[in-house]
Amino acid sequence: MPRPGQLKAVESDRFSDRIALGVLTRAFPPELVDEVVAGCGRTEERRRLLPARVVMYFVLAMCLFSGQGYEEVGRLLTQGLERERRWSKTWRVPTSGAIGRARLRLGAEPVKALFARVCRPVAVPATMGAWFRGLRLVSVDGTTFDLPDTEANAVFFGRPGTGRGQGRSAYPQARAVALVECGTHAVFAADVAPLAVHETVLARRLFPSLTRGMLLLADRGFLGFDLWQAAAATGADLLWRVRSNAVLPMVTALPDGSYLSEIVAARDKNRRADPAPVRVIEYTLGPRGEGTVYRLVTTLLDPATAPARELAALYAERWEIETTLDEIKTHLGGPRFVLRSQHPAGVEQEIFAFLLVHHALRDLMHQAAQLEREDPDRMSFTRTLRVVRRQTTSQAGLSPLPAHQGADADPA
Repeated sequence: MPRPGQLKAVESDRFSDRIALGVLTRAFPPELVDEVVAGCGRTEERRRLLPARVVMYFVLAMCLFSGQGYEEVGRLLTQGLERERRWSKTWRVPTSGAIGRARLRLGAEPVKALFARVCRPVAVPATMGAWFRGLRLVSVDGTTFDLPDTEANAVFFGRPGTGRGQGRSAYPQARAVALVECGTHAVFAADVAPLAVHETVLARRLFPSLTRGMLLLADRGFLGFDLWQAAAATGADLLWRVRSNAVLPMVTALPDGSYLSEIVAARDKNRRADPAPVRVIEYTLGPRGEGTVYRLVTTLLDPATAPARELAALYAERWEIETTLDEIKTHLGGPRFVLRSQHPAGVEQEIFAFLLVHHALRDLMHQAAQLEREDPDRMSFTRTLRVVRRQTTSQAGLSPLPAHQGADADPA
């Protein structure tokens, strides 16, 4: 009899019966993956060489091992079990073509559904650097992903222009916008769209993930009356940078140097019939007379509970989302990062898989930081990624097949 946690060798000796995923199965248990797959209608009527559960884990693993080919990812997932002699027969890794077709069968919906089920803010009250006077610090921002230069990707997502008059760039690009917990770098909401969709449109789709008790930071490209009102309606507080030409008349001067003002919609700039009250904080960074002037607006109107000096210092936390996106694209994705997917459905699937893997790593880092009583920001993402990549191939295995599926079904 095999020991608990050990996979018994089977006569069919399929790839799908011997897969080892370490931290990924810890973050995304097989039972949850099966539930998500079933909820999206992807459960197979017959057993395949690459059933939906395997493909879900494979998509995650190809992001964890970005830069490796499909077949090499398959070997990495199974070599730990092979080393431990947990089956007796030789096996055949599915071909790249078979894996690509399996990804298309799976689609983006189960990966997005898994993201929605798992990805939440992870900071607890004791988490260092995650709070401002009891408010959870979160930030919104957008980025783009370079895509393989296929006609399908170019038609669906579009290309950016170039600064050299060439008319178009080398790669199509997808636009993504995310909400990130600043103190832990956990991405807890995201959306993906063609390049022509403005990031403010995507941001608004994410606002249902905001709650009372959060303080949302945003750069000056996001400020607009309707977007501000939509974010504030969630109950979250806001601290956003304002463009230098924004009209913010002083209504009441406050003792800490900030002042109360109001913003209105562009369509209402003359009548100003429906203003939104804001508090304005102005400060300069850099040498006196040469520094950059910053203006912030906030829903925190009382200087006694949110002093201007503290809010000015706090705004620097917005850059944590830039670091988060860099972790995903540069460290997890690798240098000169271009997604693998040749088709738009695969692009969305792949981006959300990267977000899932990043969340798993960041949740692991947060737990380690809590044990060491450290700020999660002080932990190295790159070092954590290296450790997880090394250990993933030697962790205990599991059967990616639901328990009710028999061993005598036909392969794909």
